[in-house]
Parts: sequence; C-alpha cells; structure tokens
Amino acid sequence: MTLPPLTPEQQVKPRRFELRISLLFAALFVPMGVHLPYFPLWLEAKGFDPEQIAIVLSAPMFLRVITTPLIAAMADRAKDRANVFIVLAASSLLLSLGYFLEPTYLIVLAVSLALAVVWTPHSPIADSLALSGVRRFGSDYAAMRIWGSIAFLAGSLGAGFILSLTGADTVPAIISIGLLGCFLMSFISPRLGRPRKASPLSATDMQAAPKLFNRYFLLMAGGTGVIIGSHGFLYGFVSIYWKSLGINETIVGLLWSWGVAAEIVMFMFFTRLFGNRSTALVLVLAGAGAIVRWVAYPLIWPLGLGVPGFFAVQSLHAVSTALVLIGVQKLIAESVPEERTGAAQGVAYFANGMSMAIVTLLSGPLYQRFGVDGFYFMAAVAACAIVLVLLASRSAPKFGQGRRHH
Repeated sequence: MTLPPLTPEQQVKPRRFELRISLLFAALFVPMGVHLPYFPLWLEAKGFDPEQIAIVLSAPMFLRVITTPLIAAMADRAKDRANVFIVLAASSLLLSLGYFLEPTYLIVLAVSLALAVVWTPHSPIADSLALSGVRRFGSDYAAMRIWGSIAFLAGSLGAGFILSLTGADTVPAIISIGLLGCFLMSFISPRLGRPRKASPLSATDMQAAPKLFNRYFLLMAGGTGVIIGSHGFLYGFVSIYWKSLGINETIVGLLWSWGVAAEIVMFMFFTRLFGNRSTALVLVLAGAGAIVRWVAYPLIWPLGLGVPGFFAVQSLHAVSTALVLIGVQKLIAESVPEERTGAAQGVAYFANGMSMAIVTLLSGPLYQRFGVDGFYFMAAVAACAIVLVLLASRSAPKFGQGRRHH
C-alpha cells in the first residue's frame, strides 16, 4: 500500500532538532541512572530479601512487555508522538510519589507495576522521534543518543554522592526529582506528526522488503533481547554485592558511571568502527563481550584485584550494552520502513523486556544460593543469544546487504 506523502510541514526540519532530541534523551536517562543501580539498595534497606527484590524488579518487566508495544503503536497513530510523551511523563511523575507511602511489599510492588506502564514507553517513543529525524533529515542517531548515556552517568554519580551522605532512604525522592525534570523537558519534544515517510529504499527494494514479522527480524530481535536479558543479574544484585564487600555508595556510583562512560566512548566511535559492518557481526561481538564480562565478575575479588578489577570489567559495558543499543536501531533502520518503526520498536522492547524479566526473576534465587557465582549462569544466557543471531544471519534480507545507512 502506498503511503500518503509527508505534509509540507513534516518536510521542514524542526528548529534545533538534534539539540532537542539530545536534551530529551538526557532528561529520560537521569532518573534511570538513579533507579537502576540504587533502587535495589533501597529495597534491601527496607528489609526485602533477594527473592522479594527479584519479584519487585521483575514483575513490572513482565507487565511492560505487554503494555509498551501497545503504547508505542498508539503513539504512531496519535496526531503527534510528542503529545503522548508529555502525558506519559506527567503520569510517571505522579505515580513515583507512591514510593513515599508506607513501603510494604504489596504497596511497593503495586506502585512499581503502575509506574512501569507509563515510564517504560519513554525510550521507544524518543527513539521513534530520533529515527524519524534520521530518515527525514539525515540526523545522526548515535550523536543524539549519547547524551542519554552522559545523563545516566551524571545521575548515577550524583545519586551515589548524595546517598553516601544520606543513606538509601532518599532514593525515591531523587527518582521523583529526575522524573520532574523529564516532564518539564517533554515540552520541547519536536512536533513531527505521524511517522508516514517510507523507508529510504528504492521502490524495487521496498517491494522486496520482508514484512515485520519475518524470521530474520524476529531472530535478531530475540538475540538482542537475550543479550540484554543476561544483564538482569547485574542490574538486580551487583550493587548489593558491592555493598556486601564494604564498597560505599560513592564508589558504587563511580563503578556504574565508569560502565556508562565506556558506553559513551562506543557511541562516539561506533559509526567509524561498525557503520559498514553487518548487524549480525555487531551483535555477536556484543554477546561475546557479555560472556567475558560475566565470567570475570566472580573472579575479581578472590584474585585480589579489588575495586580496580571491577572498574576494568565495567569497561566491557561498551561492548555488552552499547553495541546492542545501537545494533537494534541499526537493525530497524536497515530493515523496517518508517511507518512500522513504532511497531518494530515495540517488538524489540518486548524481546528485551521479556528476557530481562525472566532472568531478573531467576536472579533472586540464584543470588540467594550462589552469590556472585550466579554470573556464570549469565554467561550461558549470552551464549544462547549468539546462537540466535547466527541463525538470523543465515536468512538476512538481500536489500539490507552491502548498503550503507545513516
């Protein structure tokens, strides 16, 4: 079916588009930089055991794999995706205040479930806006997305310093302040209308392009999801593990920030290093980096490598995470027309979220029984991801081969 052409307004690049998207990514990732490393510490401080922590962290993940694709697709059909983003940002801020209630297990779980519905779609909608700019105006995705990583780093560092002075009780307040900033920044979201412009492929290529739910795309999305999922043990329990070794919150924040700094470096050099490489190669390297990372974690402290050893292993975040984050956008940009971008983002987030939810749920019993040795199970998970990517590469669509995309 032929798509309606862009309206004259949609053909005009919004003023300071790249700056506005960069600021949007930055606002998104500040509260994430607080929630990811420190929310488990807050749960532990409130007396939750590892299995309860795993359920509080994973239950919202199971819910959001259903709700996020629906909301992302709804944003595609809305008059403008920016309007949807503003509503979601406001809802996230209001729901985050629920953490100031009595932190019983059921209340914290309920607030986390509700918050996941409206907070998680922030990223796919921002990605969708950014990719529309890539297709319509030739914007550089990595150059905009890097500011999200910088903001995550700043959020982790700043929160770590604050928590070293105040303790874990202030985690909900810092998260809410971050979501307030996200809400305020949502008003600068570029107005692009509906994503209507077709993929920048020739008419012949478009006729040959496979549908979204094809073997290649689904296996690739599954592979990216499993690599991301192998990080579930890290995100759920590494901060708790570091604290058990006597490492204070400031150093914990520095360790998280170091990993994100490595991610930023990869964003800076990705196009030069991997711009003309296949998506399959990028994701295989990501999976291999994850395996090395997970095998190394349990060895650092017994070998006497101490905190410097953890900093060294955190450097692999550039491979195990950054390559996946850009790799999935490379996959979508190369193989999915723009009018299906939101749906494609939804499929990718479903794969990421379901894998992360399952692994995080299992991580509680793993940490309770094996401690840091649970990372060895994550290495096996990452190996499974490599198998999926290699299977996908055998059915790579011809229209995506040898073509350079922005």
